[in-house]
Amino acid sequence: MKKYIIIFTVFLIINFGGLAIGQIWTGDGVTSDWYTSLNQAPWTPPGWVFGLAWTTIAITFSLLMTSSYLKNNIKSLKLFIPSLLLNILWNPVFFGLQWVWTGAVVLLLLSYFIYSIIDLNRKIYGWKIAWLGLPYFIWLMVATSLDIYISIMN
Repeated sequence: MKKYIIIFTVFLIINFGGLAIGQIWTGDGVTSDWYTSLNQAPWTPPGWVFGLAWTTIAITFSLLMTSSYLKNNIKSLKLFIPSLLLNILWNPVFFGLQWVWTGAVVLLLLSYFIYSIIDLNRKIYGWKIAWLGLPYFIWLMVATSLDIYISIMN
């Protein structure tokens, strides 16, 4: 149990750390003048939902990656690294550079890696562990749809 808590804490630090690094580039983010002036999708959630979603994702994904680590799932751990980097990269691309189409590509690549982690864990352990990646994947589908809508409509 002690080892689990330590590993879980490490993944929490990594995941929340990645969010913090991304936040540096996000600035005011969804409340910024640039973002609020964009023609946004009708299904765009209020700003507070983004924080709630990412907090939930950081926790559930840390649980998934802790299980992968403790089960010595090397393939899953190797997929984690590019997913973390892509997650961090999206913020400077979308908010910093305002390259909305490139942001959509980053989200699609990130979705591929997260799907791969979920699917790999599902094949090895079943849904009892793999479901922990679903909040991340579902949110990425929402975020990708929002980014593509902005890309098309602006």
